[in-house]
Amino acid sequence: MLNNWKYIVAFCSGVCLVCSIFVAGAAVMLKDKQEVNRVLDRQQKVLTVAGLLAENAKVKPAEVERLYKTHIRPRVVDLASGEYDATMDAATFDLAAVVADNALSRPSEGEEIATTGLIRQPKKGRIFEVVFGDSIEMVVLPIQGKGLWSTLYGYLAVDRNGNTIRGITFYAHGETPGLGGEVDNPAWKANWSGRKAYNEKGEAAIGVIKGKAPGAAEAPFQIDGLSGATITGKGVTRFVRYWLGPQGYGPFLVRLQKGGVKS
Repeated sequence: MLNNWKYIVAFCSGVCLVCSIFVAGAAVMLKDKQEVNRVLDRQQKVLTVAGLLAENAKVKPAEVERLYKTHIRPRVVDLASGEYDATMDAATFDLAAVVADNALSRPSEGEEIATTGLIRQPKKGRIFEVVFGDSIEMVVLPIQGKGLWSTLYGYLAVDRNGNTIRGITFYAHGETPGLGGEVDNPAWKANWSGRKAYNEKGEAAIGVIKGKAPGAAEAPFQIDGLSGATITGKGVTRFVRYWLGPQGYGPFLVRLQKGGVKS
């Protein structure tokens, strides 16, 4: 009986060891490929929110890279001044590294952690200019913030006038499918197009309401509610307004409206 017990333990330990070696080896070998796929997915999301790719389009990686290289120009922005920052490489910009650097970030204040999910708020941000030749058609702004169960990560496209919203999309979140997860519903996302980010006082006013919103002409600041997901909707309202506000991309968008953004 004792020998049988020892054999079972040894056998199970051996199986676990072999499996762990295979899993660890696969993770190491696939790391580079996973990173490439992650970058491609983000690029495709930027192209989609900019209207350069159809929602959930099946596109070859080479075509994604071609469209991105042709029409997307990443730039680093100083959030306080709204000016471009040429001292940082936009292609390799890493928000996590910026937040971890005390010189490039500041401690979160008030409700900022609950709104953005960030313990420290960045002083620099990366935006994406959508260009046709030398003409800027719109800008795509990275956004993130707390919903009900998770932090949502996505992009908001704003027209070159700095006020008209062209689209929204999310590339990662853990909200409940069928409820808060409806932020991925193409019909709900389409409701954002043509709405206004700011009211006549220059305040970020766009927000998710309860129930169905009227058309953009009648209710330029209202977005359809998410049925059964009130908290997720409120979270989206809070963090979108935050990133459109003075602590986020607000100063940049003001300069864009005035044509005063300088490299």
